Amino acid sequence: MVPGERSALRPLDAVALARVTRRLLRAGAPPWLHGEVARRMAERLPVIRLRPERIVDWGAFNGASRALLSAAYPAARLVAVEPDAARREATAAALAPPWWSARRWSQGAPAVRLPEEIGATHCELLWANMSLHAAPDPLAVMRQWHRAVAVEGFIMFSTLGPGTLAGLSTLYAARGWPPPLAPFVDMHDLGDMLLEAGFADPVMDQETLTLSWPSAAALLAELRQLGGNVDARRFAGLRTPRWQRELATQLQARADASGRVAMDFEIVYGHAFRPAPRATVAAESALPLDDMRTMLKAGRRRI
Repeated sequence: MVPGERSALRPLDAVALARVTRRLLRAGAPPWLHGEVARRMAERLPVIRLRPERIVDWGAFNGASRALLSAAYPAARLVAVEPDAARREATAAALAPPWWSARRWSQGAPAVRLPEEIGATHCELLWANMSLHAAPDPLAVMRQWHRAVAVEGFIMFSTLGPGTLAGLSTLYAARGWPPPLAPFVDMHDLGDMLLEAGFADPVMDQETLTLSWPSAAALLAELRQLGGNVDARRFAGLRTPRWQRELATQLQARADASGRVAMDFEIVYGHAFRPAPRATVAAESALPLDDMRTMLKAGRRRI
């Protein structure tokens, strides 16, 4: 890490996170909730005046966003970015046209890159749907975003907020159990991180989606499809059938009059733009030539 920079490390268990990632890859399709959040985030695109020519879809495999981005910006060039080789291969396979399709031979394979393979100022829009909450260090990820976005370009992202599954956390705490999920980052802290990463005018927003299931068993099955507990303080081993029955009983006790069990998901949305670099005022100042050229060329903001 560069001297003077800090991290924003979260208490995630790396082994558990890798296990959850592999399970999501084996599912072959992103969780349905990710698709719903992508649709809601895409509804915000019309307020942005800038028409990007190049788009980076960060965390594309589980982002469920490619069709929405292509519909919003049909002339733009899309590049998918995945944080590791396994997800890059899965995304490439998922995006590849069928072998019998003429597009497979005329257009070639869709571009899928690792973060380090994305050049500086690569895109005018970086889109990251429902991926940041899986990052052990969200500030480090935002710095990667800043490097990839061109001056006057912008980012749009969504992530889970700390209100997610609050009822489940309350239930675990009341029983004296370790946390059922890793803590999520508050939207105000995310806004501060955006500024620290070099972005300007961050706009943060959130909404709460209340979902319900016909039974506690259906709720738990759905949660397994959405992810898993990667908190470093979680139960150290497997739970017994007796404990699982106790959990189901406690959840079912929360059911409404119709027998449905509800849980809240806090969805945080953010967008910000990358400003032109500014020279610091001092008795003597030094500025890279490329930054000087960018400052001279920068016009009015377009978002």
